[in-house]
Amino acid sequence: MYSFDVVKPTSVADAVSALSQDEAQPLGGGQTLIPTLKQRLASPSVLVSLSGIAEIRGVCKMDDGRVSIGGGTTHATVAKEAAAHYPALADLAGNIGDPAVRNRGTIGGSLANNDPSACYPAAALGSGATIVTNNREIAADDYFQGMFATALDEGEIVTEVRFPVPEKAAYMKFEQPASRFALVGVFVAKYADGVRVAVTGASEGGVFRWSEAEAALSGNFDTSALDGLSVPGDGMISDLHGSGDYRAHLVAVMTKRAVAAAH
Repeated sequence: MYSFDVVKPTSVADAVSALSQDEAQPLGGGQTLIPTLKQRLASPSVLVSLSGIAEIRGVCKMDDGRVSIGGGTTHATVAKEAAAHYPALADLAGNIGDPAVRNRGTIGGSLANNDPSACYPAAALGSGATIVTNNREIAADDYFQGMFATALDEGEIVTEVRFPVPEKAAYMKFEQPASRFALVGVFVAKYADGVRVAVTGASEGGVFRWSEAEAALSGNFDTSALDGLSVPGDGMISDLHGSGDYRAHLVAVMTKRAVAAAH
């Protein structure tokens, strides 16, 4: 790597101030950023570590029934502390990467990076979550804007994610075995007003909602409602791990598995 400074603020206000410096970049758990630095694909002059900010860590049940997770909360903590409040989300977090990744990576870092194969974007979009930053609240439907693209402004920090708890939910992931990223992952959540289905790992545009499946499952929350439904292979990621058509096939398969698991 190359020379850069590291600062470790202890409050959101101090972090925002540090990020106002030229070429400053936030550092969450570093699971994506550190390899990027090693490959010289990013060259910040200052890294602003968010790991020392206690106010953006932790899991709690809100008065309105939602589950609030601080942006600096590690995957391992989500897996443990969200289990009593939102089991499907806790299960998702407990199957991200390996123990080293789960004990360093954070939900805020994952959502800010918005890797097209990451798991948390499917949970946030599938749950209709609200992403809270130091400046505003952003609905998940407005937050994700394409591969590695989000609604975040420069220097904006994910401080909290608020998840409405569904009646039933499950996440099923077909893993790429080396990285444990999702070759295709589907999060299904059933609410009183309908079903949400979010797909990660498949599309060149990043995480997306499968509206046809949502409509079918809102009428009949059963795997049979998905019979005959499919997504087109056009626009799906095609690489050495699988073609676009293969990923499109997996979308239907993993959605059925998620619905079955939710029951």
